[in-house]
Amino acid sequence: MKEASISSFSQVTVDRSRRQLLRAGAAVAAAPWALARAAGQIAGGKTITLVVSYAAGGGADLMARLIAPRLADALGQTVVVDNKPGASGQIAAGQVARANPDGTQLLVDASSFAVNPALFPKLPYDNDKSFTPLGILALFPNVLVCTPSFEAKSVKDLVQMAKAKPGQIAYASSGNGSAQHLAGALFEDRAGVTLTHVPYKGGGPAMNDVMGGQVPLFFANVASSLGQIQSGRLRPLAVTTRRRTRALPTIPTMEEAGVPAYEVLEWNPVLAPAGIDPATKAVLVAAIRKSMTDPEVLGRIRALSGEAFPDGPEGLVTGFLSAQRAQWARIVRDRKIVVG
Repeated sequence: MKEASISSFSQVTVDRSRRQLLRAGAAVAAAPWALARAAGQIAGGKTITLVVSYAAGGGADLMARLIAPRLADALGQTVVVDNKPGASGQIAAGQVARANPDGTQLLVDASSFAVNPALFPKLPYDNDKSFTPLGILALFPNVLVCTPSFEAKSVKDLVQMAKAKPGQIAYASSGNGSAQHLAGALFEDRAGVTLTHVPYKGGGPAMNDVMGGQVPLFFANVASSLGQIQSGRLRPLAVTTRRRTRALPTIPTMEEAGVPAYEVLEWNPVLAPAGIDPATKAVLVAAIRKSMTDPEVLGRIRALSGEAFPDGPEGLVTGFLSAQRAQWARIVRDRKIVVG
C-alpha cells in the first residue's frame, strides 16, 4: 500500500457518523437469530478470554473490560479479561498467536501492534501471518502540548524556532520507541525540523517535567492530559488527528497548523489466531460490531475523546492495519529509531 493512501483510512474512520454505526448495530439486532446461533457454538460454549497486551488500568485494558460483558451477551458465552503485559505487547501477542484457533483466545492490543515489527526484528510471531483481524475498537487522538511559558505560541512558531535552532528544542516521551517518541519523529519528518528526543521511564514523569519546564514539548494522550490543559499547567498547540476533537474544539489539527499529512492515532485492535474457521470469525466480528454500538460503550469512548471505528467492508480493518504498519516502518527506518 502506498503511503499516500495511509491517512485516507483514518480519515474515513473519523468521518463516519455515529448514526451509521448505530444503523449497523440495528441491522445485527434486527436478526437476532444470527447471533443466537452463535450461543454455545464457539468451541462448544467454552469461556472466551480477551488477552490484553498491557497492564490493568491502561487504555487496552479499559476497552477490553468495556466490551467483555457486551460480547458475553451477544455470544451467550462467558467472556473474561486476562492481562499479559510485557515486552511492548509481545507476550500477549505471542500467546494468542500460538493458541488453538477456535475463537476462545482473542488478543486486545494497542497501536504498538503496528510498530513492533519495525522495532523488534525477531518477534515471537509473524505480524502478517499469525493473526486474523476481527476489528478495531476505537481511535483516540493525541495533542502536542508545551510548558505554558514556552516561547512558541503556535506550531508555526515552533517550526520556525526549530529550523533556526536545529536540535536545540526537546520533546519528552515515555521511552525509546514509545507512542510519544514516534509522534515526535513523524513531526520532525513532516515539518522538516530536527528536535531532541528526551526519553523517560513512563509517561507520567515525562509529562510532569514538561509541566515543570524541564522539557518544553510532549505528545500527550488527550484523555490523560485534558485536566492539566484545562487547569493551565499544559498549553495545547495542535491535535494529531485529521479533524478537531470535541474535547478541544478550538485547538487546530496539525494540518491546519501547517504540518501536512500528519496524523497520529492510538487504537485498539482485536485479533484471533490465524486459521480461525470463517464461520467462527463471522460470529465474532458481528458480536464485536454489536458491542460497539452499545450507547454506554460509545459514551465512554467519547468521554475519553475517542471515536468508535466505523462499520465497513471487510478489508477496512486489514487495510488500516497495513497502512499503519507501513507508516511506522518507514519512520522507524528513516529516523533510525531503536529500543533498549
